[in-house]
Amino acid sequence: MKFKYLIIAFAITVIVIILIITLVPVALSGPGGLSVIDNFRMLILPLLSIMVLILICLSIFFFINYRLLSLLEREDWPALAYYLEQKIFVKKRYKNRNVRLLASSYLVISDYLSVLKLESKAAIAKPAVVSKNVLIFGAARILSGNHGEAIAFFKNHLDKTKGRDHQWVRWFHGFSYLLAGDFSSAEPIFMSLAVSSNDAVIAGLSAFFIDTSLAKYSLDSKKCRFTAESARERICKTIKSIEQWTKETERMGTDIHIAIIRKYVEAAGKWLFKLLPPETETIEDELFERRKGDRRQTSRRKEERNSVDRRQNDRRSKGY
Repeated sequence: MKFKYLIIAFAITVIVIILIITLVPVALSGPGGLSVIDNFRMLILPLLSIMVLILICLSIFFFINYRLLSLLEREDWPALAYYLEQKIFVKKRYKNRNVRLLASSYLVISDYLSVLKLESKAAIAKPAVVSKNVLIFGAARILSGNHGEAIAFFKNHLDKTKGRDHQWVRWFHGFSYLLAGDFSSAEPIFMSLAVSSNDAVIAGLSAFFIDTSLAKYSLDSKKCRFTAESARERICKTIKSIEQWTKETERMGTDIHIAIIRKYVEAAGKWLFKLLPPETETIEDELFERRKGDRRQTSRRKEERNSVDRRQNDRRSKGY
């Protein structure tokens, strides 16, 4: 919904409330009751004062943040990034909201290097901001393919987060090992989360990867299968259908760390309710294809360099 429509809707709501609190006491006043003046002094005036105060505060908020809200409404991410850079780097306003929005804007336009630069500057100016946005800064490392750096980053911040964020940091720590092909290090993390996590999405994702990827390389594949199945049964007691799973994951869909693993979240839901097709692409298949693509790209670059070298040698031999 556009912000101007929100303002109009709020204005209409305020007018309706003012009319109600003004007219109802007038209608109720009469013989044996409070007079209009008494009603105004005791009921209407305090309520009107509160409504006017709320309206003034919201007006100030929209006025101060008009530029930011308009850029968000247009989804003009480069312009939003520039606007926030002026606030953060020039005016030194390292507020959590500003840093989170700027990092998210960089991720949307795939400028992962700028996310890391923002992190390094925020770590000096206001270290607490980095701890509050570990998942965003870690996501930049995952998306850029720096799995080794992602492993070290999430490991370093395991003791700096609490609650639900801590569980997600643990999960992404294991996921980084998985992306790096270090299945033996990923296994104990996912096994623990599948059994102990009170977040159905985290437990479901962990069990999904245990069953579809880690069990193949485990020294105790039977234990992996048993743990995954136990987690499936535990989750399905709370989330009873794929529709409920989808609703639960869509509720947190605006979080950037969920957006980057969206296809795995959807696959995990199908796995939980046994809706996956017989042949499903696993993460190691994706890693294999990615490495194969990297090798093809490297070979193509070598061929291009060799072709350039041959043309240059031909020109030299002809005296050009």
